[in-house]
Amino acid sequence: MSILTKTFAATALALAVMSGAALAEYPEGPVEFVVPWPPGDLEDVLTRMIAEDFQEAYGVPAAVVNRPGGGGGPFPGAIEVANAPADGSVIGSFIIAIPVVGPQLGIPELDPDPFVPLGNFLTYPFVIATSGDAPYQTMEELAAHAADNGVVLGHFGAPLVPTQVTLGLAQEMGFSFAADAAFDALDCNTLASGDVDVINTTLQLILPCLDDVTVLASIGSERIPLTPDAPTVAEIAPDLNVALWNGLFVHRDTPQDVRDAIIAVAQETVMSDRAQSLAAETGAAVYWQPADEVEAQIQTDIETLNRIGEMLSQ
Repeated sequence: MSILTKTFAATALALAVMSGAALAEYPEGPVEFVVPWPPGDLEDVLTRMIAEDFQEAYGVPAAVVNRPGGGGGPFPGAIEVANAPADGSVIGSFIIAIPVVGPQLGIPELDPDPFVPLGNFLTYPFVIATSGDAPYQTMEELAAHAADNGVVLGHFGAPLVPTQVTLGLAQEMGFSFAADAAFDALDCNTLASGDVDVINTTLQLILPCLDDVTVLASIGSERIPLTPDAPTVAEIAPDLNVALWNGLFVHRDTPQDVRDAIIAVAQETVMSDRAQSLAAETGAAVYWQPADEVEAQIQTDIETLNRIGEMLSQ
């Protein structure tokens, strides 16, 4: 084969490869959904449903990867998504804290916010709870008790939204917690062990012992169907009205057609019968909120959290 023929063949091969790459459709390989928290909670369960449907729809492996740790930052799971290629191969399943609080914590990978939302799919039934035999069974009774007794709060991280809302509520009601501590998991065992007196956690994590605990309040604007007698924080203190949501996010450089492909599966999954059954069983709201509405929600939540921060700094 002459040098000219070899050169032509090599050029043709290169053009064929380039043409194939240009025509390749997303996804070309395995996809990871990163959940920055331990497995078992609602965002994890629903993200696994989405991953299963994604794998079936596109014929590529799709797995959920849990990256817990750093409830007050640095959010290693979010950093992993921020550092991944902007090609849809790594998708974040993030709570409100990642886009709302993350950029304010001085974490280089998260400031400025590197993500764009695909859509929100879950509003947590997040609660402030205590043991059923505690000497207070309402927020008002807790406030009175805390005036003369030390009460310890367990949370997922001091800067996180539910913690800030809980501390803000205490201040609005004229009391403060004697101490607080962060935990990777806040469930039935946390209260039973006596490590803390009050926890703020998702209802999902205390469902197995719901008959043995008291839900003092829920965080959000609507009462939880499974605990209808517990008031919302917004009922007690309207300025603390924050919904605790979870959504799918990718790096903001991710092409729109890739985003659309992910959205198509996720939207169908969360509106499916099995996802809606999970909502009914757990008291969660499971839905699809499009990206533009999520962007607006994030800005509103940032303003609310800034107001709470100013309240707590006084």
